[in-house]
Amino acid sequence: MVDFKSIETFLWVVTLGSFRGAGQRLNTTQPAISQRIAQLERELGVKLLNRDHRVISPTPSGRQLMLYAERLISLRTEMMAEVGDRSAMRGVLRLGVAETIVHTWLPQLIKSVNTAHPNLSLEIEVDITPDLSARLLGQEIDLAFLVGPLSASGVRNRVLRDYSVGVLASPSLGLGNGELKVQDLAKFPIITFPRRSQPYEIVRSLFNRPGLPPIRLHASASLATVIHMAVEGLGIAVIPTAIVENELASGQLQLLSTDLKIPPLTFSACWLESPDTLAVERVADLAAKIAQGGTAIVDAPAVDAPRLVVQS
Repeated sequence: MVDFKSIETFLWVVTLGSFRGAGQRLNTTQPAISQRIAQLERELGVKLLNRDHRVISPTPSGRQLMLYAERLISLRTEMMAEVGDRSAMRGVLRLGVAETIVHTWLPQLIKSVNTAHPNLSLEIEVDITPDLSARLLGQEIDLAFLVGPLSASGVRNRVLRDYSVGVLASPSLGLGNGELKVQDLAKFPIITFPRRSQPYEIVRSLFNRPGLPPIRLHASASLATVIHMAVEGLGIAVIPTAIVENELASGQLQLLSTDLKIPPLTFSACWLESPDTLAVERVADLAAKIAQGGTAIVDAPAVDAPRLVVQS
């Protein structure tokens, strides 16, 4: 008798194009995936997959089965959303996060996931938007919070919020009085986001102008390092003001008045379309509420924290 686990396994093998990828997605071994597919083919009496190429593809019978598999998985997702207990949602969700989110509301999101979905584990990777985008499209992560939205085919987006970008410096530099021109700022090293990021390119274009001295642009993938350098007076930081609220309140940094027109950074939750995105969409919903200043923590019995792996 064909079981649901075999159908789900088949769907992920076809979607990801490999037994190894399906094994990672379903948190099992590649031999177990192969065994499920072989059993499914025996029970249906047809060959479902072409294994002759590097990327596995469905046979005509496999393509026909995919239509039913997607409908079944989608129906299960709908049933869980309408009937299921939130705490029953389990598994591992691979989350990619831009560092601005880490310095603002990520801890509150983790607490909310812990409370709302105590059996859902998070594996968190911190990276810049271009790499997060590539990992999402490569199906190495399930959900990404990045500078977006992404316009790639098959990607769903939900805008989280905008962050204003400020020009900040230590009071020791003596730049706090009156509006500063770009010529005034260009005399100092500029500290900002890492290369290949959208904010880096924006900052570089602002200071890479005729008539200005050669730009001294210090780029770092660590916003904590950027903030520390600015506090120490090693340059002027161009970063979202939301991540330095404590430093502004304590007087370690001050927001400079300038003639620079810096567009805000729009962060979005992005994920790939799939019949089985219930957990991803639930976490994206929580993230949107928190990012926009709402309260997303729900009442629930005290539970152990979810397994959390943070990589950078």
